[in-house]
Formats: sequence, C-alpha cells, structure tokens
Amino acid sequence: MAKKKEKKAGKRMTKKQLAEKLVDFFQAKPDEILTLKYIFSELRLTTHPLKMLCIDILSELQLDDYIVEVDKGKYRLNRRGKELVGTFHRKSNGKNSFTPEDGGESIFIAERNSAHAMNNDKVRIAFYAKRKSRDAEGEVIEIIERANDTFVGTLEVTKGYAFLVTENRTLANDIFIPKEKLKGGKTGDKAIVKVVEWPDKAKNPIGQVIDILGKAGDNTTEMHAILAEFGLPYVYPKAVETAAEKIPAEISQEDIANREDFRKVTTFTIDPKDAKDFDDALSIRPLKDGLWEVGVHIADVTHYVKEGGIIDREAEKRATSVYLVDRTIPMLPERLSNFICSLRPDEEKLTYSVIFDITEKGEVKKSRVVHTVIKSDRRFTYEEAQDVIETGKGDYNEEILALDKIAKALREKRFNSGAINFDRYEVKFDIDENGKPLGVFFKVSKDANKLIEEFMLLANRTVAEKIGKVPKNKKAKVLPYRIHDLPDPEKLDNLAQFIARFGYKIRTSGTKTDVSKSINHLLDDIQGKKEENLIETVSIRAMQKARYSTFNIGHYGLAFEYYTHFTSPIRRFPDMMVHRLVSKYLEGGRSVSETKYEALCEHSSEMEQIAANAERASVKYKQVEFMMDKIGQTYDGVISGVTEWGLYVELNENKCEGMIPVRDLDDDYYEFDEKNYCLRGRRKNRTYSLGDAITIKVARANLEKKQLDFALVD
Repeated sequence: MAKKKEKKAGKRMTKKQLAEKLVDFFQAKPDEILTLKYIFSELRLTTHPLKMLCIDILSELQLDDYIVEVDKGKYRLNRRGKELVGTFHRKSNGKNSFTPEDGGESIFIAERNSAHAMNNDKVRIAFYAKRKSRDAEGEVIEIIERANDTFVGTLEVTKGYAFLVTENRTLANDIFIPKEKLKGGKTGDKAIVKVVEWPDKAKNPIGQVIDILGKAGDNTTEMHAILAEFGLPYVYPKAVETAAEKIPAEISQEDIANREDFRKVTTFTIDPKDAKDFDDALSIRPLKDGLWEVGVHIADVTHYVKEGGIIDREAEKRATSVYLVDRTIPMLPERLSNFICSLRPDEEKLTYSVIFDITEKGEVKKSRVVHTVIKSDRRFTYEEAQDVIETGKGDYNEEILALDKIAKALREKRFNSGAINFDRYEVKFDIDENGKPLGVFFKVSKDANKLIEEFMLLANRTVAEKIGKVPKNKKAKVLPYRIHDLPDPEKLDNLAQFIARFGYKIRTSGTKTDVSKSINHLLDDIQGKKEENLIETVSIRAMQKARYSTFNIGHYGLAFEYYTHFTSPIRRFPDMMVHRLVSKYLEGGRSVSETKYEALCEHSSEMEQIAANAERASVKYKQVEFMMDKIGQTYDGVISGVTEWGLYVELNENKCEGMIPVRDLDDDYYEFDEKNYCLRGRRKNRTYSLGDAITIKVARANLEKKQLDFALVD
C-alpha cells in the first residue's frame, strides 16, 4: 500500500520539488560520489518522466556549479566553494545563518551542517556553490572561537540527571546536566549553566551548573538572571571591595594645597530623590552686573582609583553602572561611589571642575579646567529645585534662579544651532519591598532637570574643545570623544514617507542644521497629539546611536563639533579615562596610544549597549509582572511596532507593551509591508498600521519569556 502511495506522490512531483529533494540529498552526503542508479533508487524515482526530469535538473545543477560529474553518470557536491570565516547565528527555529567577517550577504546554515556551533561563535565554513534563485548555503567545518558558552534557565531535576530549560531564542534544545554537575540545584531553581560539550550525535548540549541564582519567580533571582543573561556581573568581587575599604576617606592638607579652594563658595547638588552617588555639584557667585562665576564640580574619582590597579581593572571591565528597575549595579565599589567620592552635603570633597565666567545670556567669557576642593551646602532633589524655580522661594533661591536663567539661554542657543530636542518621558514603577510592581508613573524632564543637563553639556563640550580644538597645522592629542553621526539617509526618507500619512513633512537634504531644524519643527508640531509618542519613536529609530571614539566627527544630536564625557566618572569608565588624559595633557604630557584608547572606546560603547538592553529587559519583566492579574481586562492602546510575526501594542494607561501574534488575526491572510510599517490583509485589504488606535484584551502573561500577549477586541 505504502509503495503505491509513494508512486502516486512521485507522479505529482513538480520540477521545483524534485530540485529541492536533490539539493537536500547531495547536502546530506557531501563527501560521497552518487550514481544515477543510486539517486533514482533512494529518491524512489520509478517512472520514466521522473527519471528524465531528474537528469534534466542534474545538468542544471552542474551548470550552476552546484555539483560536479566526476565520471559518466556519477555526481558529487561541488566542495570547491571557498572557505569563509565569520559569525554563526543560531536560531531556535533551525534557520541558522552565517555572516562573513569581511561583509557580504548572510549564508544559510542548515542545522545538520552547523557542527553544533553556538550563537555568535566565530566559525569557518565551506561555502556551497551558489545556485540561481536560491539562498547561499554553507556548512560549518571549524569552530574557531566560542562566543558564549553559558546560559541562564530553570532547572528540571529527575532521579538520574537534569535539564536546564532556557528561554533563549537561540537555543532549540534544553541543556542536559549530569547529576554530579548540579551544584545542589533543585527543580525550579534559576541557574547559570556552562556548556562543556556537544557530542556529534547528541541532540542536546551537555553542561554543568556554574551558579544557582535562587528560586524562579523571586525578585532578586530574576534581576540577577537578567544580568547573567546579558553576561553582566551580579555580585561585586570581594577582593575589589576589600581594596576599596583600604582607601582613606580623610583629605590631607597636601591634597588641598595643590587645588583651588571652593569650600566657601555657595555649592549644591541636584539629583533624583533616590540617588546616593552624587557625582556633580554646581557652585555660583556673582562677579559683576550680569556676569556670574559658575563651577561644574565633578567627583575626582581618579584621585582615588589608580590606573591599572584592581579597582580600575574592574571598572574598565564593567565600563558602566547598570540601572535595572529596582536596583543599581555600580561600576565602582559602594565605598567609593556612595561615600568617598559622592559629593554629600557638609562634607569636604575633592573634585575636578570646569569653571566658567558666564553672562545671564549664556555667553562664556572665560573657562578653565582645574582640580578643586568643595563643600556642598545643600542637597536638592529635582522636585525641591523645581519648586524654587516655580515659586521663586526657598533655599538659595537667588542662585537657583540665576542658574535657571543661564541654562535656558544655553538651551535656546543649542537649538538655534540645530540640536535635536528629543524630550521623552520615562516609565517608572512603584515597587514594594519585595520588588512587586504596585503601579506605573511617568518621569518627565522639567526645568530643574534641564538646568543640570545644560551645565553638564557645557562642561563636557568645554573639556572636549580644550583638548580637541588645535590650530590647523597641529594634530590634537588622543581623547575619547562622545560622537554621533548624521542620520542614515534611507531611514530619513522612510521617516518622511511615514509622517506624510499624518500630514507632516521634514527635510531630508540640505545642511546638517536644515535637517535637524526641520526634525525639531516636527517634534514641536506633534506635541500633545495622539501620534506624538509614535512619531518620536520612529524619528529616534532614524537616528544613529551615539558612541565613544578617539576619531572625532562631532555630535549631530547636540549640534556640537567637540563633545566628550567628563561629568559622570562614578558611573562611566570613559569619564575616568578623560579625567586622566586631561590632567596629563594640561600638565604638558605627551599623547597616548590611539589604538589602545580606540579599543577601550569600543568596549565602553558595547557595554553601554548591553547595559541598556538589560535595563529594558528588567522593565519588560516588571511590565509582565504588573499585568499578571489583569488577564481578560480590556485596554485602549496604540500600535507601537509592526513585524511579520505580529503587532506590538502599547497601552495608553500604563505604557505596558504586548503583542498580538499574526496567527491570531484569523479573519484574513496578512502580509507585512516593511516600508509602510503595516500588516495588510490579502483578501479584504484591511490594514493595521503603526500608530493606529486599537482596543485589546490581555490574553497571556509569560514571565519566563517576559512576554505579554494581547487579543484584538473588535
């Protein structure tokens, strides 16, 4: 019976189907010579038409250089295709790919040809000869360097062995763990597991437990799991903390003697109410009518952290503090970040400062970068400083109002020069002592925030100019800059097309300032409109990412020709590098190695991106946790993302984001239109576009996957 069926199926085989079968057949036997007779028999090509069709396809595959005829009627896969080195990308759906390191299009790697390479491994592949109208394919022949061999997941322990069940989108199979490699882990524990081997014939990789994070679902466990997932540290090394404990907090007379003394000048900090690491303070005193001396004082971290020491090496590795929803993972040990270096009120502190003689119109008459000693008179929260700005009353009201006036003038100048005004709110959670989210609120940037921002920007820019701005025939000394490239022209065109449907326009050509001014004009026009958040999101996507580099190209978003990071050395390693180099250069020191510092800049940019991704994951986790008890409830939202697998919807009330899977849009067959950010029904032509208002019901909340699923309410 079965044989008859096979014949029937054979008769109905199209040329395309048979070609695919032949390709798979040759790939499954890459080193064998296959005779015609063997091919007919294995593929059960029993009828004359099928055999003729097969010979026809074989000659086409030969013409395409896909196979070679080694002898009359004997064929072999063409393995003369070149070998390439690059990065392997594993997908849990088996659609693995390879990106050559010298660029070029990505190459499909079937699971059977992956040699169990892991995601982001550096591999060498044999490139199969490309066939017309088919994707390029290859086979991993060597794993040169493992990218990541640790995974985070939940343990499932049975009598003789265990598995780590991961939510990792790159791993299709759970990790097998022998009983003796469990490190005491039990079912339901979150653990970090290292893959030690993946035997050729084995379906699952074999691993061993590196660390048990705690019970799945426990808040600290989950936050540590997010950090571990991104390869970020979740505990502070004991040896580094011990080194920090040995640093004396007292300031010696010798320390003070070599510094400008600002202890008697009115000085204060303005920070978020929950901040402990105050790394900047402002001092102000009148010089003469309309002219003020303003000091931007930054914690002198590098006075305490010696280059190349154990604390410095740890800071370099981390490169940044990480801010999750409910905690900060500091770059420096807490003794330094919250105590010795923190510019706390009524305590003498060592600082590195930029001092300005500046008019009320924001014109800088003079500036200098000097080591100082300060004593902060008051610690303001943003809310307290805002209250002084709004009422004109309160502590140091005259000083705060003067700073506010100067900051507003600086801000106006910046926008007139073409700086881009992305003024976004942040979503924050009210969290109880167990980390459970009780509610959502939005953090909006007000005048007090903008006051601090303007003076930090001015200090960063001034420091960059002091080192970078040199006479035409001189070469500037090496410094890490904060750079931001022009928007991608193609993305700008897409943005212009997208906003046109809402009736807006932007310039996509002309001078830098023309383009940025038209983007600002757009951002002003959408203020308070229902499409505001959406257009702002799409506009941000059109921008490049800011990063660190020793090659200065200026900062497009801020409209500065020279810009660096100097003002946050407690939480950013680039600022520590800048402090050291500026001190060295102002004392007449020689320029440092460009190669060394460019590598440090690349590392810092990469760690900044990873930290941002971890922060987003923690917000996502809290959003899902917050919505857990709201299954079945209905909300109004807006389509915030469109992909081929579904619609992302952001809820108006609490800004939580979830997805309507495309499979649940079952009234039609929907196709993804990438250019117009929409899904379009093939038969009824109904479209779901980015920015559309939509009503949803909360369908599922999966904490493990940090995923909310919504269902459409008609």
